[in-house]
Amino acid sequence: MFRGFNTVASGMIAQQRRTELLTNNMANANTPGYKADQSTIRSFPEMLLSRVGPMKIPTENPINGKYATEVGGLSTGVYMQETIALLTQGQLQQTDFNTDIALIDGSLPVDEETGQTGALFYRLQHPGQGEAYTRNGNFTLDAEGFLTNAQGLYVLDAEGQRIPLQNDDFRVADDGQIFVNDASVARIGVSFAAQPEKLMKQDNGLFRTADGTDLPSAYNIADVSFSMQQGFIERSNVDSARTMTDLLTAYRAFEANQKVLQAYDQSMQKTVNEVGRIN
Repeated sequence: MFRGFNTVASGMIAQQRRTELLTNNMANANTPGYKADQSTIRSFPEMLLSRVGPMKIPTENPINGKYATEVGGLSTGVYMQETIALLTQGQLQQTDFNTDIALIDGSLPVDEETGQTGALFYRLQHPGQGEAYTRNGNFTLDAEGFLTNAQGLYVLDAEGQRIPLQNDDFRVADDGQIFVNDASVARIGVSFAAQPEKLMKQDNGLFRTADGTDLPSAYNIADVSFSMQQGFIERSNVDSARTMTDLLTAYRAFEANQKVLQAYDQSMQKTVNEVGRIN
């Protein structure tokens, strides 16, 4: 009976966490460059139950002169193992602002070990140390004329330096070159992650490597291709209809576990109050 409580409770916790994840995706459905989170729910290892006692037909491995009869497996519950960002390309939205720059995937290699497709990111200067990465090309200019993201993090060029522009009268070519008065002044930095599932997702759509090391420049990898589109932003890749369906499914699963928990509770109450009563 008590094992049943633990199993049902683990299911409710897993569905609650999945609901929170899906709710966060829905809340960011209109956030430029946001990548939806996906969850994986797994079962705990099953517990093998056996009954120890005399048997008509002895089996191997007796225990204290008795033999074990296999009863069967018992589920010990489920848990949400991990969350993985879905890094597929989002749709482009035209804004006609010079500081909005969409990063468009081209040819990306697939990791032979994991089968995962690599991912491209803009390079940002992290306020702590090293670099942060984003797909949100909704940039702006700060008071000093440097190109930054919405949170004020400096956008880095291909050499890892800040990009001074002074005003928004500039042009961005497909290959990331920034031109002011027809003269190239910088090239927007783009990094490539061969195993993007290992990146740590942070607030505001930012990604960082687990050990703090910088990703390699995408310009130095021969089989990687991409382009940029000025005056556009990449929208969130959240599928609102699918997310709402998954949200309702998670809620129903939580509700079903809740009803089972109530049934267990009523059984325990009846056991305590009635079974042991002396008339």
